[in-house]
Amino acid sequence: MYRKLTADQIFNGYELLPEGSVLILEKNGTIVDIVNQTEAGDGIEQHDGMLSPGFINCHCHLELSHMRGKVPKHTGLIDFLMKIVENRHTTEEEIQSAIETAENEMAQNGIVAVGDICNTTNTITQKSKTNLHYQNFIEVAGFPDGIADKRFNAILDVYNEFTKISKYNTIVPHAPYSVSTSLLEKITSFSGNEIMTMHNQETLAENELYENMEGDFLQFYQQLNIPVDSFDAKGKSSLQYFLPFFKRNQPLILVHNVFTKQEDISYAQTMIEIENAALYFCLCPHANQYISNKLPDVDMFVNNEMNLVLGTDSLASNDQLSIMAEIKLLQQNFPHIMITEMLKWATINGARALKIDDRYGSFEKGKRPGVVLIGDNSECSPL
Repeated sequence: MYRKLTADQIFNGYELLPEGSVLILEKNGTIVDIVNQTEAGDGIEQHDGMLSPGFINCHCHLELSHMRGKVPKHTGLIDFLMKIVENRHTTEEEIQSAIETAENEMAQNGIVAVGDICNTTNTITQKSKTNLHYQNFIEVAGFPDGIADKRFNAILDVYNEFTKISKYNTIVPHAPYSVSTSLLEKITSFSGNEIMTMHNQETLAENELYENMEGDFLQFYQQLNIPVDSFDAKGKSSLQYFLPFFKRNQPLILVHNVFTKQEDISYAQTMIEIENAALYFCLCPHANQYISNKLPDVDMFVNNEMNLVLGTDSLASNDQLSIMAEIKLLQQNFPHIMITEMLKWATINGARALKIDDRYGSFEKGKRPGVVLIGDNSECSPL
């Protein structure tokens, strides 16, 4: 028996299908075909709104779900980071309950796959249930060069625990302001790191540090007793300094990009052209507003034809885990960008970034991408 679905509009991951199209699926959700209503026969489910493939959340911190509402808004990134350090520990029961609730929220909002940042093994129990697809980004930080070996060996233990439940794991750097060159070289040369991600230019202070050895991170390091004697200004932005360290055969997802400038994009375009780099820029607009009350220059990325994907970040920096909510906020601030373009970021682009586009991201025969119904008020639910 098949399910036959139609709606006012059907977005297939790339574009809107012709009016009267019907999506035919096996009961397990595998796409069988897309046909005209005149050829579909009986038993068609008619829905009001738009059908879309399931959403890909390219950036989340599921393990921080217990911090929902615990961090004040609009503090700026450095104060936000200090609050995370101060408040991330609580009882195991609270952590596990919050993780389960957050995953359910993502599923109810039509999210089918997640690029999830992991500093601990706290999410393993929930992920073992395989309710959603996870690309586990096992994240490591360590700014002084002298602790690179110690930090990498410690995170390797976390990585090995995740390999017991999943084959979709990579070790990734946290951010330019928290990872030394020595540590980054260890990360990028680690075998099996097929997909990489990194927080990028989330605050102006990151560029100030790399360009001139100035800005608020110097005080941040002092507060945490982090020595910076071995660090010298690079005379260039953090993106322009770090990008050459990544291997070109690894998709790289740069997250946040609030203070990315045109010269950074131009540099990235050169790298893409010369090195055939697979580069994606992940937008997490609600988190950006929550932390710094700013948004990236989305028009700049669109005008330069950069590959864009979407993320929710964590419940420490967001009031909900909903890709559709991220799209709605972007629509409010960039109304000239078509909804179908943003849906492409949320579906096929995200699937490509996580290297799962053989199964997710579009309505194509043989795929099992999930189906989301988007209503008139941008409300969505899985079908």
